[in-house]
Amino acid sequence: MVRAVAQVVLGGALVVAGVSHLTFARDDFRAQVPSWVPLDADPVVIVSGLVEIVLGGALLTTWKQPRRALLGLVAGGFFVAVFPGNVAQLTGHRDAFGLDTDAKRAIRLLFQPVLIAVALGATDAWRCPPWRR
Repeated sequence: MVRAVAQVVLGGALVVAGVSHLTFARDDFRAQVPSWVPLDADPVVIVSGLVEIVLGGALLTTWKQPRRALLGLVAGGFFVAVFPGNVAQLTGHRDAFGLDTDAKRAIRLLFQPVLIAVALGATDAWRCPPWRR
């Protein structure tokens, strides 16, 4: 039951975050695109928002193994992939999402491993890896 609730909460949060990429928080998300990314920040924000909406929707609707575990691995991988954006916000001293000090931005970095663990744990990817099927 706890895993299912965590999966729904994570899925819902991803959908909301994805929609916010495309609407009211677009400028804040632009602040997270690292300067070394060789693309304009806006398309990066749009694509990552769409990915979040798709991942969130999948988390809300995928309950059978091994697809559920595979989805958890993909979601965890997504959180790893966007981590450089959080680091860029810290190292670039960029204010966004109310993170207006380096201390707040650094504390935020600590939550990324939590998101990865929730994605893997909520989908039972730890115990049901899809490559074992």
